[in-house]
Amino acid sequence: MRTTPAGGGRARSSVILAAVMAGAVLGPIDASIVNVVLPTLSTAFSASLAVVQWVPMAYLLASGGLVLFFGRLGDLRGHRRVFLAGLLAFVGASALCAAAPTIHALIAFRALQGATSAALMSVPLAILTATFPPAERGKAIGLFAASISVGLAVGPSLGGALTAAFGWRAAFLVNLPLGLIAWAFVRRVLPEVPGRPGRLDLPGAATALGALVTFLLFVNRAQQDGLSARTLPFLFFALACGALFLRLETRAAEPMVALSIFDNRRVAFGASAAVLNFMAQYVVVFLTPFFLSRLLGEGPGRVGLVLTAFPLAVLVVAPFAGALSDRIGSALPAATGAGLSAAACVLLATMPAGASAGSVAWRLTLFGAGTGLFQSPNNSLVMGSAPRAHLGVVGSLLGTARTLGMVLGVAAAGAVLYAFVPASALSDGSLRPEHVAAFAAGVRRAYAAGAGFAVISALLASATAGRRWATLPA
Repeated sequence: MRTTPAGGGRARSSVILAAVMAGAVLGPIDASIVNVVLPTLSTAFSASLAVVQWVPMAYLLASGGLVLFFGRLGDLRGHRRVFLAGLLAFVGASALCAAAPTIHALIAFRALQGATSAALMSVPLAILTATFPPAERGKAIGLFAASISVGLAVGPSLGGALTAAFGWRAAFLVNLPLGLIAWAFVRRVLPEVPGRPGRLDLPGAATALGALVTFLLFVNRAQQDGLSARTLPFLFFALACGALFLRLETRAAEPMVALSIFDNRRVAFGASAAVLNFMAQYVVVFLTPFFLSRLLGEGPGRVGLVLTAFPLAVLVVAPFAGALSDRIGSALPAATGAGLSAAACVLLATMPAGASAGSVAWRLTLFGAGTGLFQSPNNSLVMGSAPRAHLGVVGSLLGTARTLGMVLGVAAAGAVLYAFVPASALSDGSLRPEHVAAFAAGVRRAYAAGAGFAVISALLASATAGRRWATLPA
């Protein structure tokens, strides 16, 4: 059954799309704002970089660990209810962040904010898939992806301006009016659609949360400490939780994640392609600021301007790519987009020593175009292949793929750099002359690794072509 009310038609569907975009864009805006204010937080609280890095990390762990839970909750209790509750809770958590008296309180409130953002991440694709018919779904998901890119592009400049004018607390307070306006809009236009009867699989949710959080912690700590007595317990605990999760899900009468959805190769391959594509993205996103500042000597303002080329390219291409996939299918655009991303990584890896900021910008533009061409068709393919009773879970799987790709991409880039450059050189604000060549070599090899991730993503996307892997029944 379609969620669009009778008589609403295309205009009503467009209003629902606008409401979902208005709510979901808050997360990307907040994430990119916070990255800008981290140096200010370090000064304001007299906190070390090792402590301040937990401000974004706590958010990431909570959101990545809980997105599957909220996806299942949306399937059972209604996607509208979960989305509205997540919006209101996000506003409340933002207020707590703005009022934080200490850096440790801020980290705790950021974890709470990450938990609320998981609700916002988990159900938008499910809402759009149920609202739009297959012939229009790709375009709708492309426009939704464009809104995320707008948030990522606007966040740095907005955060910098607010912090400069009013202090760092304003970077969180801005979520209050934006969030309340979005909540009122969503509450007015999003139709009430009941969930399906069923029970929450709390043991499955707990073991999934334990596996994801401890794995993300392992990846984060292993970047510097490697496989050591400090990091291996996280890995062992993650593996144990993962094994227990699989055991519980195969035996549960109503599992949190029905493992049978992975029998559909389009879901399995599409989700895997998404992880690898995000790994390539975050190799580039993590490395390029260091390349610009430490090798080219660019200041923060210039670095921010160059980095904007990536989300702006996604913004332009994603709606076009979604509409194209509605007409010719998703596999070819997605594979082509991942291939373009790989080519851009190769071009970044082979930049001449005297490269300018402009030469970096056009390569980032190509990478953004490839990303936009991949994401919308791939998301449309996965969601269109999902059983209707599990739209929330499958949508949240794509959210989990994004989080895993982000963390693994940064970890891969960091691992390559640490293999070539002394750790002390990476912690300094500037490179010593004797470390410049090694740093440049490490960056190039990490970009090459990003190209490899994108190539595998392209192969997986191309493998979803054809009709023999039909959509699973509801």
